[in-house]
Amino acid sequence: MVSIRVTQGMLVDRSLSSLQSGLARMAVTQEKLSTGKDVNRPSDDPTASTTAMRLRADVASTEQHVRNAQSADGWLSVTDSALGTMADQVRRASDLALQAANATASGAGQEAFAAEIDQLRDSLLSVANTTYLGRPVLGGITAGSQAFDDSGAFVGVAGEVVRTIGPGVTVRIDALGTDVVGPDGANLFDDLGALSTAMRAGDSAGVQAGIAALAIRLTQITSSQATIGAAQNRVDATVNQTEDRLVSLKLALSEAEDTDLAAAVVEMQVHEVAYQAALASTARVLQPSLVDFLR
Repeated sequence: MVSIRVTQGMLVDRSLSSLQSGLARMAVTQEKLSTGKDVNRPSDDPTASTTAMRLRADVASTEQHVRNAQSADGWLSVTDSALGTMADQVRRASDLALQAANATASGAGQEAFAAEIDQLRDSLLSVANTTYLGRPVLGGITAGSQAFDDSGAFVGVAGEVVRTIGPGVTVRIDALGTDVVGPDGANLFDDLGALSTAMRAGDSAGVQAGIAALAIRLTQITSSQATIGAAQNRVDATVNQTEDRLVSLKLALSEAEDTDLAAAVVEMQVHEVAYQAALASTARVLQPSLVDFLR
């Protein structure tokens, strides 16, 4: 049988190695407690680390979809409100036109009708230039601050404003000004201007033409409002689904990388007890040595 000589130096080296291993285990557990994460670097658990990275990417993407949906909801709400106000004012203009057509008054009476039509035109022009976050909601994809100039001409840029509110889910959130009020040269503002002129001139045929034109514009506005309402309902439904998915993803991410603090505290206590026991036993075995002073 071959005998192995165990020297004092070997005992010291082995003891110090064991103590260092105990300290390393305590350091790992301490890091988990301080960061709240079981996986602090890929080498800790390659599989869990890969899962966590994928989940973090999904969480970031889903959070962006939620922000997009919130932006879409804000834009749609402002647009719906503007279109509702425009519809009410066009109805008022139609009522005035009917009163003017049926009235026997002339001169000052017709002037009063025309003056209110002018005020409604100015108000409608202001509402048609309603903005959301600095962009006109009826201006298409324009980078400018107005959809219509003072003459009532469209100065926006035709195009669809869309938001991605889910994986592969996009929604249009704008109503193009020319679809709402008609084309330049024959739009709502032109109709109101012609109606005002006809009232002042006592032109009954012109007033009747204005009534018919306003009926068409009202249909366009309410149709656009219905489209916006449908888009808003879709956004609301998608937001609920996306927020539920976000909660599920965050829960899965927590399960993949977060530390069970109660278990980690117990683990830390076990390591501390084991280290203190190893330190005490090593000091007794290797007396007298420097280890004796480490107790």
